[in-house]
Amino acid sequence: MRFVPRLARSLPFFYGWLIIAIAFASMALAVNARTSFSLVYPPILDEFGWDRADTAGAFSFGFLVSAALSPLLGRAMERFGPVPVMEAGALASGFGMLLASQASSLWEFYLSLGLLVGLGSVCLGYTGHGLFLSAWFERRRGLAISIAYAGAGAGSILLLPVMQELIDTAGWRHACLTLGVLILVVLVPLNLLVRRRPSDLGLQPDGDPVQVRGLPGARRTRSVDPAWTSVEWTLSLAIRTRRFWWIALGYASALFVWYAVQVHQTRYLLEVGFEATVAAWALGVVSLAGVPGQIALGWLSDRVGRELVWAIGCAGFVVCCLLLIALAHWPVLPLLGLMVLVQGIIGYGVTSVFGAIPADVFESPHYGPIFGTLSLIAITGGALGPWLTGLIHDAAGSYLPAFAMGAVVSALAAFAIWRAAPGAVRAVPGRCVPESSPDPHTGSGTTGPTGR
Repeated sequence: MRFVPRLARSLPFFYGWLIIAIAFASMALAVNARTSFSLVYPPILDEFGWDRADTAGAFSFGFLVSAALSPLLGRAMERFGPVPVMEAGALASGFGMLLASQASSLWEFYLSLGLLVGLGSVCLGYTGHGLFLSAWFERRRGLAISIAYAGAGAGSILLLPVMQELIDTAGWRHACLTLGVLILVVLVPLNLLVRRRPSDLGLQPDGDPVQVRGLPGARRTRSVDPAWTSVEWTLSLAIRTRRFWWIALGYASALFVWYAVQVHQTRYLLEVGFEATVAAWALGVVSLAGVPGQIALGWLSDRVGRELVWAIGCAGFVVCCLLLIALAHWPVLPLLGLMVLVQGIIGYGVTSVFGAIPADVFESPHYGPIFGTLSLIAITGGALGPWLTGLIHDAAGSYLPAFAMGAVVSALAAFAIWRAAPGAVRAVPGRCVPESSPDPHTGSGTTGPTGR
């Protein structure tokens, strides 16, 4: 019967990682339900013959819905908890794809692939999960969130080729129907298990055993600035601080470059002389390389700090933009492969600390609206990137000035997070020290110095 107490002791650890697994699956399905628009877009145009801008507007509309709902999502999470928010996202994504499979007019696509799938992607994407995942982990926060966020990349590798195969063999309506059913069958029951914080189940972050009052044991203090960490942060307080706006600038700048490159990369590669299959391969390999890169840099951030890992990710996009410029002069496969690997393994690493940085700085019971507002600003930057890049191309007749600007904006993103200095608020676990050193005979201890 020794198995039962052992299982009880390990349950807190496994439940925390179950939350991460649910987040991974949710992002793999819901985020890529939005991404799948690029696959169903050509056959929809072929079937209905609508104007390209009007049809593509359904995707842009969904992106705007995601941005507008981000602050409201934080307040909903704060008031109702994650289960209603996650379930609303699963139902919206699932029924959005089901409705799209039956759509026959443009407004129906704006409703289904735009409004509903956009709502689902923000609830079950980076914003929705970033609102509560940080509460489940402290020592492993960077690693845990990076694994969950890697679900979006893994889903694109596994799910999108299947979607394309279904489109080729059974048609785009059948593909939408299949993905809608899959989302409802998998995510609706899974997200019933989600909880806002481990204390809702009588557990501790990181699966640690429940502490005995007065015996902190091996718990480690992360507070570097007690005056800051003692504040019960609200949105109204946070927006009055410079740190909030430095984080906002860093996030908007990073997503500006991310989406500028992602949207225009394939077209640019075709213009410099690569075949369509090679350009499509490059985009797929970026997602594949991004999965181990995100997880590795998330793990590293728990040991060396969020600022350094964010700077590494931004440096990846600086190099990526410079390599894109070089490809205009030397369009060869080795240089293309290097650009793809740098973009995926290093550049995509910025997502590994996307949820951890604001959680370290503004951790409080009212964190939801703070992160939601930061997400709104970040998504706005992501929306401006492709538009301004296209505008520059139209004016200059070349992507090169836009990619040069992208390198500068990536450097600005790195500088902004260094100025926000999350490590000056809370040390990452690899740089903090035990809160006390209990005497093995008396159980008493002395408080040690805080790290960093």
